[in-house]
Amino acid sequence: MEKSNAATVPHDSELSGGRRVSLLRCGAFEPLVVLPERFCIVPPLLRLIRPRQWVKNAFVVAPLFFTPGLLSSHNIGVVALGVVCFCLLASSVYIINDYMDRETDRQHPEKAHRPLAAGTVTPVQALTFLVLMMIGACALAIWLGRDFALIALLYLVTNLLYSLALKRLSIVDVMLVALGYVLRVYAGAALIGVTASVWIISCTLLVSLFIALAKRRDDVARDLGAGHRAALKGYNKPFLDASIAIVLASLVVSYLIYTTEPHAGTDRLYLTTPFVIMGVLRYLQIALVEERSGAPTSIVTTDRFLILCVVAWVCSYGALVYG
Repeated sequence: MEKSNAATVPHDSELSGGRRVSLLRCGAFEPLVVLPERFCIVPPLLRLIRPRQWVKNAFVVAPLFFTPGLLSSHNIGVVALGVVCFCLLASSVYIINDYMDRETDRQHPEKAHRPLAAGTVTPVQALTFLVLMMIGACALAIWLGRDFALIALLYLVTNLLYSLALKRLSIVDVMLVALGYVLRVYAGAALIGVTASVWIISCTLLVSLFIALAKRRDDVARDLGAGHRAALKGYNKPFLDASIAIVLASLVVSYLIYTTEPHAGTDRLYLTTPFVIMGVLRYLQIALVEERSGAPTSIVTTDRFLILCVVAWVCSYGALVYG
């Protein structure tokens, strides 16, 4: 019997003794293995909501981090609840997106193992879980205040439009992905009653746009084609490489300008610039040289060089602003 390739949709199989097993991928870079479904390390429903992606909601914390004068136990608690709310919203969006894309995901070597595409979670189970998460997210958003709730609603609406239609439009798709990060920053600012700096918004937009473009480049490098993602017909490597170069140049210049302004009594924030540049160059190396920028969250949470750059930046920024 021929072995199925990586893009084959995993199916349940009957083995001796009546046990049902599933082909499950338990990590982005781990080999495909055959496991009894009840012994899977990550339950399908938990994988459906993608808890590893919740790290993106750290952008909600950014306004408080950049405003040391407002650091208090109350604000920390409020922002923490804001992060929880966006985790619920983001997971709801992931369920909707996976439900809409379950057929095309089966053509992708990694996305084919998502619970809905793989059949380890039924559409009814997914939609039931979606309703419960949406109720919790809406209740929490309303409790956190009108401004936060409106931003959360805008985040949800833009992501619904993305999932239903706009993700098929090249350029628009990556801009909407970047907008999601910007809205997180605005939401964090609303929670503590401040106005987000234009430079923080600019840097957030540019870094998230860079990551989105790098992800599209990975799809093109893998030659997945428009059958997997309709927007890919509007991209090729030269265009994406040029776009990435423009965005990165703008990002570094924006951050440099931001550091030249006095913040919290210090005018030495420019000392944090080397860590930003090294982190950007490392991610660029992953995208252009290693050509494995298709899973941004996995990269940010597992690449040691990137983690060291982030930690060094946080420590140096914190020492200058909070010291």
